[in-house]
Amino acid sequence: MTKPKVLISDALSPAAVQIFKDRGVEVDFQPNLGKDKDKLAEIIGNYDGLAIRSATKATAKILEKATNLKVIGRAGIGVDNVEIPAATAKGIIVMNTPFGNSITTAEHAITLMLALAREIPQADASTQAGKWEKNRFMGVEITGKVLGVVGCGNIGSIVADRALGLRMKVIAFDPFLSPERAKDIGVEKVELDDLLKRADFITLHTPLTEKTKNIIDAAAIAKMKKGVRLINCARGGLVDEQAVVDALNSKHIAGAAFDVFVEEPAAKNVLFGHPNVICTPHLGASTTEAQENVALQVAEQMSDYLLTGAISNAVNFPSITAEEAPKLKPFIALAEKLGSFAGQLTESGILKVEITYEGHVAEMKIKAITSAVLSGLLRPMLGEVNVVSAPVVAKERGMVVDEIVRAAQSDYESLITVTVATERQERSVSGTVYHDGKPRLVDVKGIRVDAEFGKSMIYVTNEDKPGFIGQFASLLGDAKINIATFHLGRVAPGSDAIALVEVDGAVPADLLAKVQALPQVKQAKALTF
Repeated sequence: MTKPKVLISDALSPAAVQIFKDRGVEVDFQPNLGKDKDKLAEIIGNYDGLAIRSATKATAKILEKATNLKVIGRAGIGVDNVEIPAATAKGIIVMNTPFGNSITTAEHAITLMLALAREIPQADASTQAGKWEKNRFMGVEITGKVLGVVGCGNIGSIVADRALGLRMKVIAFDPFLSPERAKDIGVEKVELDDLLKRADFITLHTPLTEKTKNIIDAAAIAKMKKGVRLINCARGGLVDEQAVVDALNSKHIAGAAFDVFVEEPAAKNVLFGHPNVICTPHLGASTTEAQENVALQVAEQMSDYLLTGAISNAVNFPSITAEEAPKLKPFIALAEKLGSFAGQLTESGILKVEITYEGHVAEMKIKAITSAVLSGLLRPMLGEVNVVSAPVVAKERGMVVDEIVRAAQSDYESLITVTVATERQERSVSGTVYHDGKPRLVDVKGIRVDAEFGKSMIYVTNEDKPGFIGQFASLLGDAKINIATFHLGRVAPGSDAIALVEVDGAVPADLLAKVQALPQVKQAKALTF
């Protein structure tokens, strides 16, 4: 089997290169390539994986050329330099390493807070300039002060822990922070307005989204107590930088420390040069330990995915462990085929998709299986859809997707049922995986069958009347179409029936028209899998 091939286009630790090699992944280490967009676009099509830091910009234009790319690994938490929608549309998994630099970033925030409290950089510059301005730099103690943490996730909770060790009172605003978790980590959960009014120091540790953009603007600053100090080690864009400068000038804000900026690299910024501002060049993750950690982590994650299908810390797909991957694989194949079966029979707009999981499969990572169902369902109508992009595409088109999990209620160890509701009708199809690992179709519209998915098939719904099978088989024989398998099912004698026939080769349109013209036939469709 050909080894997967990974390109490292940024400066990653040599230890990461060795991990790829040790795991059996071919690696091309070009640490300066990320700065050359044209060269990267020229060669990216040769690789299965791309490992990057912040210098490489994985734009839609570059991803267009990435014909074989399966995974992008970002050594670090931020994926601003990857166009996620473009990667998702091409079925490329995008991973980051959200925990490798958490301690380092939290420590940097605490360091900036202490530097702000005692005006360390300004005092250093003054002293080294030969001045002895002991009375100029009158700082404040942090003991007993209130620290407001905006975003109390992984990094924010570490900051809170360190602040508590410094005998500060910590309050936190985070909609996703449960009261139980707040109690466990020793913080008081509050609303944003309350935090703004009470905090002596405010530190930001939340992602940049539409909801958090400029979360600290002029209106928010007006609610803060006079003399507050502000720290941002999270993302540029969380703060209205000009509003901060105005508040510094009016002395409403006593000081600000920024490690991140709206535009980076920041050659110039309204904050630069202000006597009460400390600026660092996005150093949050810049320690030897952190860079080593994220490099090793991204190499492990990418190797796991390329070699076993395991997915960790993906920003555009559910995580799958190395133990789960082989168990999920046959059910993902089944799900995609069930979706494809339903999609090829659907001729009007889909309103709702209901996926029912019964038995052992209900205990698996069903989000990944649901993605496979949606991929198979949408591809006949939309073409370039994959398991990564399908949930996004379904959401964009307003489809309701429901997942139902049940204990075993059927004759099968595991059963997946896909029900598609359109503007005209509702159709259900069920399948399972036998012990041989092959997916089987076991029910169509409530009619029991037992059929493997062939590459080329003819699906017929008909009235259960004598003579139909002979006429149908004769048409296939006359057209020199060889039958591989022939599966029949019916509700009851003389009622609705189906025929599912696997054939060798493509089904000619004129043959399908002749089958459709048979008096017993209600619908005839050529299917491909």
